Formats: sequence, C-alpha cells, structure tokens
Amino acid sequence: VIISSVQRQARHSFFWQFVFHTYTTAFTLVNGNGTPKAEKYSLQQKQLFLGLGAISYSACVGALPLAFMNRYALKSSLMQLVVRKLLPAPLLGLTSAFNVAMVRSPEFDNGIEVMDRNGNVIGVSKKAGEKAVMETALSRAVLFGTTFFLPEVLMYCVQRVRFVKNPRALGPVRMFVIMSVLAGMLPVSFSMFPQCGEIKRADLEPEILSSTEETEFFYNRGI
Repeated sequence: VIISSVQRQARHSFFWQFVFHTYTTAFTLVNGNGTPKAEKYSLQQKQLFLGLGAISYSACVGALPLAFMNRYALKSSLMQLVVRKLLPAPLLGLTSAFNVAMVRSPEFDNGIEVMDRNGNVIGVSKKAGEKAVMETALSRAVLFGTTFFLPEVLMYCVQRVRFVKNPRALGPVRMFVIMSVLAGMLPVSFSMFPQCGEIKRADLEPEILSSTEETEFFYNRGI
C-alpha cells in the first residue's frame, strides 16, 4: 500500500499494484467460504484463472492514469491533483472489491451453506453466497479506498499549516500516516459486517424453506 501510493511512473506503479493485488487475491482465496467443492469441476483452476485475470486487470487500471498523463505530457496542476491525489483512492477501492467478487465467484454460482441458530446446516443458498461476497467486497473497498484517500487529506493539512518544516521529513511522515490509517481501518473493515452473517427467511430459495420452519438463518461471510 505504501509503495503503491508514492509511485510516479506507470511501469513502477503497475508492478507494485500487481504485487499488492496478488497478495490480497491470495488472502481472499484462503479466507473465503469453503462450501463450493472441487469434485464437480476444477474449482481451483477456475479460481486461479479468475484471480490472475483480476490481478492483471486491476494493476492495469491502477497504472492507467499515470500512463495517460505521462504519454500526453499533462503537467498542469489540476491534472496532477486529479491523477496523483483524487483518482488512486476510488480506483484502489473499486479494484479491490472487483478482485473479491471475481475470486469468490463460485460462491455466486454454487451457493454457500446456511445454518439455523443451533449451527445445523439447512441447505446451500446462492443468495447467501451473493450476500457474503458483496459484504466482503464492500468492506475491502472501504479499507483500501480510505487508506489511500485519508492520508492525502492529512498530508495536505500538514503541509498547509507547515507542521513539518523540513521537506525531507515529509516522506517518513507520509509513511507513518499511511501505516496509522491502515492499522486503524483494519478492525473497522473487518467489523463492518459480522463474520457470522444473518439472512432472513424471505431472502432464501423456496427449496431450502420447504425443509424447515426456522425464520432466521446464518452463514460464514469470510474475510
């Protein structure tokens, strides 16, 4: 996150965002819901293929504004503000959410287990899978989008009030601010939605409802 935020060349930005998205994609693969099984089709190969595609696409999208600016020599202060300060946060948030949705797409296709309040598995629901993936994608977008956006605001305030008088000290201060925001946003992101998610009876498929009279169901959201 720190290295990606300070890149000024498109090639370097692509490389470091590729590394960043590779890590977050691997984290998503390990910590998703484990209901979809590999016996019916090559699940691991499909997820790896989707993950590699999502990583490459996200790295390209992240580096595209810098490539565009450098290619056409757009050096105006407004363009610098938009490309270097405003665009990275929403782009990183959107691509992080996109990676989660792509890698965990088998949960959309095959569903995940839903349980009653006693932990007994009632069935496998695609709607619960969709809800789990969307909640995780949203929490990931908030985590990394805020981690890119808030430090820029704080550093602008630091420079505005001249809190740091030595220009060489701005780099370490920026690094400290990014680390602090990321550390603070991790528990916020993980607690946005409960790990054991809840879904109402009216939101489930009829074939699941026909086998039980329960009104509340639960599922493992993943992180």
